[in-house]
Amino acid sequence: MARRDWVDDHIRRYQESDGADGHIWAGRDGGQSLPCLLLTTTGHQSGEETTTALIYGARGSDYVVVASTGGAPDNPTWYRNLVANPGVSVQVLGDKFKATARTATEEERQSLWAMMADIFPTYNDYHETAKATREIPVVVLERA
Repeated sequence: MARRDWVDDHIRRYQESDGADGHIWAGRDGGQSLPCLLLTTTGHQSGEETTTALIYGARGSDYVVVASTGGAPDNPTWYRNLVANPGVSVQVLGDKFKATARTATEEERQSLWAMMADIFPTYNDYHETAKATREIPVVVLERA
């Protein structure tokens, strides 16, 4: 599935400005203030690197993202990639680093979900949409 031009533009502006343009995303409606990081995964089939902009939260030195795909019934490609190859690259503003990605454990998932839903309440709507077909993964990015 091809990405929309605005997504590629967002990623390009973020990379070119070290996050000065793109770290805070106004959302599709333009009325929000959502922190974004860039996650680069290695394709589970292609072996090619792909970068995705994702809303994030922080827990200590770890970063947290949600594999929501807007509540779609399938997990996003980036999530399938990191399950197959958990070694990822992350950019938060100008900080670029290697990380290990892992799906949150059951014990930590509830509190991490609540943290992410505080940042982006729409996740709760997505969770309800996808609830019958999948549990939306919460991913912890641990600096390598």
